[in-house]
Amino acid sequence: MKQSLLLLAVAAIFSTSADAADINVAVAANFTAPMKELAAMYEKETGNKILASYGATGAFYAQIKNGAPYQVLFAADAKTPAKIVKEGLGAEDTNKVYAYGKLVLWSAAPDFVKEDKNFILSDKVKKIAVANPKLAPYGEAAYQTMTAWGNLKKAEPKFVTGDNIGKTFQYAKTANAQVGFIALSQVFKDGKMTSGSGWIIPTDLYQPIRQDVVVLKPGKGNKEVADFLKFVETNPHAKKLIESYGYGL
Repeated sequence: MKQSLLLLAVAAIFSTSADAADINVAVAANFTAPMKELAAMYEKETGNKILASYGATGAFYAQIKNGAPYQVLFAADAKTPAKIVKEGLGAEDTNKVYAYGKLVLWSAAPDFVKEDKNFILSDKVKKIAVANPKLAPYGEAAYQTMTAWGNLKKAEPKFVTGDNIGKTFQYAKTANAQVGFIALSQVFKDGKMTSGSGWIIPTDLYQPIRQDVVVLKPGKGNKEVADFLKFVETNPHAKKLIESYGYGL
């Protein structure tokens, strides 16, 4: 009897392992923290495994063009997923918004950032970390903000430029720059800054940072991929989690 029960238990374990699936996901750097929590929630609920890679959307696009086996891309913009579908690298009608990003002027130093448009021009600010506006939507939003403030040209000599928002955050975090225009999600959780000090930039100063997800060719028609995207889009706990990092839905 004991042996039969043991065999049944082992069979159940192997059955669960056999039914579980790996989902290869490419994730924009600004969405790193939320995705790690979303993946843990989804894996606990379904047994499927999220294999996530984090980085710059532009770099992922190049890898996808070269045959990278990602099944889903959570991009930092809407342009790249649209281009992926247009070029036949993704499944039609699967690119849709999953979050709207927000910009923050942030410093690793507590009580440092002032909510004043000309604070970045002050002597206290020697260097300003900004993402390349041609490569990163958060960099584009930073340029739009400073243009609206009327101080872009004066601030430019102070710029330390990152080619993605992850590197830009590192410049500000390690004090290579006193402040940085970064993604709010990198330093925000549950209604407050997780470290340092920051000014959440009014969203009417820059164009909406729409972030789209798209199913890539290797994930087309995959049931587990569709299930994971449905979870992110409709699960109330998942939606609440995304909002907790300062994203709009």
